[in-house]
Amino acid sequence: MNFKFVLRIISYILLIEAALMVPSVGIALYQQEWNALYGFCVTYAILFLCVGLLFIITKNYQRGHFFAREGLVTTGLTWIVMSAIGCLPFVFSNEIPHFVDAMFEMVSGFTTTGSSILLNVEEMSYSLLFWRSFSHWVGGMGILVFLLAIVSVGGKNGGFTMHIMRAESPGPASGKIVPKMKDTAKITYSIYAALTVIDVLLLIVIGKMPVFDAVCIAFGTAGTGGFGVKADSMASYSHAAINITTVFMLLFSVNFSVYFLILTGKAKEALKDEEFICFISVVFLAIVGLFATALPFYKQYGDCLRDAAFTVGTIISTTGYATTDYNQWPSMAHTIVLLCMFAGACAGSTGGGFKQVRLVILWKTLRRNVHKFLHPSEVRVIEYNNRPMPESIVNNISSYLIVYVFLIMASTFLISVDGFDFETNFSAVMATVNNIGPGLSLVGPVSNFASFSMFSKIILTFDMLAGRLEIMPILILFSKSTWKRAR
Repeated sequence: MNFKFVLRIISYILLIEAALMVPSVGIALYQQEWNALYGFCVTYAILFLCVGLLFIITKNYQRGHFFAREGLVTTGLTWIVMSAIGCLPFVFSNEIPHFVDAMFEMVSGFTTTGSSILLNVEEMSYSLLFWRSFSHWVGGMGILVFLLAIVSVGGKNGGFTMHIMRAESPGPASGKIVPKMKDTAKITYSIYAALTVIDVLLLIVIGKMPVFDAVCIAFGTAGTGGFGVKADSMASYSHAAINITTVFMLLFSVNFSVYFLILTGKAKEALKDEEFICFISVVFLAIVGLFATALPFYKQYGDCLRDAAFTVGTIISTTGYATTDYNQWPSMAHTIVLLCMFAGACAGSTGGGFKQVRLVILWKTLRRNVHKFLHPSEVRVIEYNNRPMPESIVNNISSYLIVYVFLIMASTFLISVDGFDFETNFSAVMATVNNIGPGLSLVGPVSNFASFSMFSKIILTFDMLAGRLEIMPILILFSKSTWKRAR
């Protein structure tokens, strides 16, 4: 294990986090929010102390080897340290005085989950509301991907960038849009930023949102996070704002390589992508299903269709905004919501969930195994987008499904100590593992996670981190072999 290099990367990340807090500090000064400003100042003192110590410890670091193990450890530790530092302004400002609650909120922000313990979000200061929402945008594409896009800490070691991107990027495999991984990071962040700016402008001009609200909502939409600045989430905004947000939640759920293909004149190839086709099909069927089941609760077809489309968009993209309390809809609607939670967005997007590409490959694996049972001597290769799929990826997806199911079962069992009903516990775990935000029953769209015990909040915080990083970078931190020095 190249410990010093890993710690040096973390020190760079903390410096980036310090820079990312600057706009929030500016808002605190402008709004004269002195408690919030005090919280940021104390956080800066702790942050720079940590960076100083890390630079001293890693003074003579060597880039040397950097393999998959280092990439996974760097990613896991970075997200934990970032969240631990990022939550301190909430603690020191006394707006979220308990560290576990503040850590839950910050992890929920960076992992773009959107689950919250705040009983009244409108009481929070503007600067901390901004930092809370901005964390979605930062975590949406990944802070380490951002590092790869702007600085070069890996030298000529191409393995550095590849192992980092593989560990942090969602999906069964991280591919390059262009030959150089750093250029890939720049392209994806450029597309990400451009779509965010367009979303903000449309929300202000057409949606008639206040500028502050539009920026915060766009951050949550882009990162598919879901932290709102109003107690009713999106319900009180205009129909135009709701429709715009629905569209952009779905846009940010699509693999960014699809947009790159479109921009480079390969639209036909992009639209033939199997994962994209699967995603659009699932979205359409889910909207039709929710519309049909929820229609008896509405007087106007248009209102029902808008809420159905928004609910599908917010759940399948794992954003977590809400315009209505879908807890009141029939049980069939709850089933559709849970299925959307599981399916999730596309790989290579900012969305969470199991990922559509895994569903496509698992379905093809099932068909092949059934065929092989009937025709044992026949050899069949699974193809994806007309290309052979390596068996290693197929096996990894099957293994991921096992770990994914085990994590959900274990977490549901552990948080059941609080005595809540099964629907609450199961949907809370589904909402956090899949980085969605709201669940069902007591953690539905008009409720939050404040009623859980500190023990359960720690479990759910772990679930959010494991879900965002697709489990392995967090689990590997608990393995003894991870921390052995390379011989």
